[in-house]
Amino acid sequence: MELVVGRVAKSHGIRGEVVVEVRTDEPEERFAVGAVLRGRKPRDKHLHEYTVEAAREHSGRLLLRLQGIDGREAADALRGVLFVVDSADLPPSDDPDEFYDHELEGLTVRIVAGRPDGGNEVGTVREVLHTAAGELLSLRPTGQERGELLVPFVTEIVPTVSVRDGVIEIDPPDGLLDPDFGEPPSKKKKSTEGKQ
Repeated sequence: MELVVGRVAKSHGIRGEVVVEVRTDEPEERFAVGAVLRGRKPRDKHLHEYTVEAAREHSGRLLLRLQGIDGREAADALRGVLFVVDSADLPPSDDPDEFYDHELEGLTVRIVAGRPDGGNEVGTVREVLHTAAGELLSLRPTGQERGELLVPFVTEIVPTVSVRDGVIEIDPPDGLLDPDFGEPPSKKKKSTEGKQ
């Protein structure tokens, strides 16, 4: 299974550098000088190899210079390229509380025991979202073909993860599993609230 470790956001400057959105906990290893990256456009199946000539941080972003990418036009052509690794090539984690995204995807999510709703199945993990505020589990609600529930992937809310058993247990605060939780009122609701 392919795992995305980075994405080319845009070119930088005129010498062919690219800005990379990092999606790995080990950027210093994955994007080290001399590393060979495998990349493809989002809908393309064919992988290309890119050798890192230089890597540096600039204003909190990773900038890479890749072999054979010598100018702005060539760098612009890489916009959107996803750098991937094969999950089979990843070593197992030494920390029992650390997981690769692909290990969590597809796991069943249920409420922890000890609550009135304990044991109820909530949904299935579709993907792990990495945001500036932290990781979120994107769930497909049980029994639905559409819809999404977002659960912060923090110990207080997600106390138990068992990849072996295929189950994640959550202890959500009130309202978190409400599909409208955190959503602003719709325009329709706003327009009728002021009328009497």
